[in-house]
Amino acid sequence: MTDLFTPYELKALTLKNRVVMPPMCQYAVEKQDGIPTDWHHVHYVSRAVGGTGFIIVEMSGVHPDGRITNQDTGIWDDGQIAPFKRITDAVHTYGAKIAIQLGHAGRKAVDAKPPVAPSAIPFDETYATPRALTREEIAGLVADYREAARRAVEAGFDTVELHGAHGYLIHQFHSPRSNARDDEYGRDPILFGEQVVQAVREVLPAEMPLIMRVSAREYVDGGYDEAYALEFCRRYQAAGVDMFHVSSGGEGPVGSNGGPGAGPGYQVGLAEYIRSGLQVPVIAVGRLESYQEAQAVITEAKAELVAVGRAMLSDPYWALHAAEALGGIDPAEIPEPYMRGNWNKK
Repeated sequence: MTDLFTPYELKALTLKNRVVMPPMCQYAVEKQDGIPTDWHHVHYVSRAVGGTGFIIVEMSGVHPDGRITNQDTGIWDDGQIAPFKRITDAVHTYGAKIAIQLGHAGRKAVDAKPPVAPSAIPFDETYATPRALTREEIAGLVADYREAARRAVEAGFDTVELHGAHGYLIHQFHSPRSNARDDEYGRDPILFGEQVVQAVREVLPAEMPLIMRVSAREYVDGGYDEAYALEFCRRYQAAGVDMFHVSSGGEGPVGSNGGPGAGPGYQVGLAEYIRSGLQVPVIAVGRLESYQEAQAVITEAKAELVAVGRAMLSDPYWALHAAEALGGIDPAEIPEPYMRGNWNKK
């Protein structure tokens, strides 16, 4: 039976298990230069030591003004390649694979002066009104994504994930709440994301899978539903996406936390919907802190991979502890210096 600790392969990406650490911003850059610090190194490498099969580095800006804050990481300059390479090399040493999430915050970039967006519509009354992007600037941003992906490959990442969820720039283009343009990017709101996918695919090795994070529905009046999400995912898949990381929210008052009433696995059904509608592999995410609930997602064939976010912030060894709780841990998985710990060994 396929379970949480069954290896998984997608193109050239081979994972030792199906546990994913999803991207979670650390807001820990020290000099506002986008360069990861010792904090980031310890943060990501410790999860590799802790048995996680696949680590996705936090959303890193493809442009300096594309970060949520100036304390976020970025990959808009070749000088940022080597610091990321230090992290990828160490993660690989401990048997995990690693990706980086490429993104642009658009109108949610709080330190940009001013932020930019598809249209001059602020996120809410607490955010600055963004400047609408020109067509030339849109073309420039597509090129920024391409160059960021090139740097990611040079930095040793096993793949990249595009952030098309949670109210950030790609999401802003395909959402009817934030795109009121009257040019081709308004008449076809999926076009920008499609062009980004195609540009990134140009610089990735053919055997490297491309992942995309999407919000499969918006919890707000005038927001889109799963049927529309299936439509844009179909376009993104045709453009070159190999796997979707399925989330929700991010536009309106309900963000990516899911809002009131969101319980364990509240987004798994959305992942199943995209998976079955497109016959495409997916990552399920959403309060899957329980070892048993995460396991059930895989054993019940609801998704190929399971992302564990907040629980992994509090427990870097979540994957090893899950293996222990779910029937005993293979001693070969335990780092030798920790063998004297109280593991329930097979």
